[in-house]
Amino acid sequence: MDLSLLKRRSEHEWVIEPHGAMRVPGVLFANEDLVRAMDHKVHEQVSNVATLPGIVAASLAMPDAHWGYGFAVGGVAAFDPDEGVVSAGGVGFDISCGVRCLRTRLRREHVEEKKKTLADALFRTIPAGVGSRGRIRLKAAEMDRMLGGGAQWAVESGWGERSDLERVEEGGRMRDARPEHVSERAKTRMRDEVGTLGSGNHYLEVQTVAEVHDAPAARAFGLEEGDVVVSIHCGSRGLGHQIGTEALKDMLTAGRRHAIRLPDRELACAPIHSREGRHYLGAMRAAINVALANRQVLTHLTREVFAEVLPEADLTLLYDVSHNTCKVETHEVDGRARELFVHRKGATRAWGPGHSELPGALRGVGQPVLIGGTMGTCSYVLVGTERGMKVSFGSACHGAGRGMSRHQARKRWQGREVVQELERRGILVRSPSLRGVAEEAPDAYKDVSAVVDATERAGLARRVARLVPMVTIKG
Repeated sequence: MDLSLLKRRSEHEWVIEPHGAMRVPGVLFANEDLVRAMDHKVHEQVSNVATLPGIVAASLAMPDAHWGYGFAVGGVAAFDPDEGVVSAGGVGFDISCGVRCLRTRLRREHVEEKKKTLADALFRTIPAGVGSRGRIRLKAAEMDRMLGGGAQWAVESGWGERSDLERVEEGGRMRDARPEHVSERAKTRMRDEVGTLGSGNHYLEVQTVAEVHDAPAARAFGLEEGDVVVSIHCGSRGLGHQIGTEALKDMLTAGRRHAIRLPDRELACAPIHSREGRHYLGAMRAAINVALANRQVLTHLTREVFAEVLPEADLTLLYDVSHNTCKVETHEVDGRARELFVHRKGATRAWGPGHSELPGALRGVGQPVLIGGTMGTCSYVLVGTERGMKVSFGSACHGAGRGMSRHQARKRWQGREVVQELERRGILVRSPSLRGVAEEAPDAYKDVSAVVDATERAGLARRVARLVPMVTIKG
């Protein structure tokens, strides 16, 4: 990106001054190297979002931002409930894609002894890849119960433990979901996909805590160096994609009817209280419940595998948080508490200490922020900060961010070579698709440590622990 287009506010904060139809400034949180590496489309998309009706304070981009559909991936924008809009492009197609982290009460040396057996058992049990199907088959009535109940439905159906729900955002169930707003086509796509990882950058990973950065926060999270954890990264599968696809068409029509001028048709949106806006919000919230249910079922399957291979394990939930959502939240703007519709696309909710909606055991330290890396590098656990609540609507990065397209990655790497190289480094990869492995080659992504460092230096979240992979199950 051309730095002359930006005004530098601090070492890790860059401003796009309002110009043209922009109603608010754009703000990028990143160091100079990360900003330079961003495609010019990030500048364009952050500026475009700033033109939307009812946007509050600023159009934001996280350190891992890159080009997306309408909104940049890594984009955050909050809208006034009366004057603002909701945009499917501001949520993304994989609605409520997110990360769940489980503690195992095991140490690395205990898992190393049975790592290959564990990898093979997880691969047999966890459905992954394009078109993967799970063991659950949902009829119409049960589908609607899942759409309305989320992880709570999964637990009540025998897929998990009641204690899990305290550590899931929204208590495991997104309120005001409207199953009746979800099309039959979307429901059909989800009929047998509950409890599946899907493809792309989704994964289940057995990791070890390689380094603790913040000892008090790590103690509060129940993490120590050498501990083994399991991270699950997936979302609402085909149902969420279908909802997003259908909403874009409806929103283009709504935008014309409400005379919303768009610099890019991919920014299609609708007034929050319009028929189309309410319809999308009801369906999107149902998709959030699907993702929460999906990760809950995958947790249950993972526990079954550990009980078989490492019966001394005790898998308890650290946290589960999404990074593709639009939620109603209260934030302080210009000294006044306001209810806002906060879009986060490829950006993780990162609430600071004292937030009333955090579970009691976490409220004093802040929300765990789960940052996925690559299968060959590392991931991170962060914690939300008070500053982040003020400057980014309680948002942080969500991962490394792609450095090259999947097509470019396939031209550069062979999947089998990637698997073999990682195995030489002690990381076992299991995947039904070598093509998918090539697309997700570690070097196809930005340096997640640099992204996390910029996130911390910008004050959005603070590092707690660095995690390194031992076993990766990929779609």
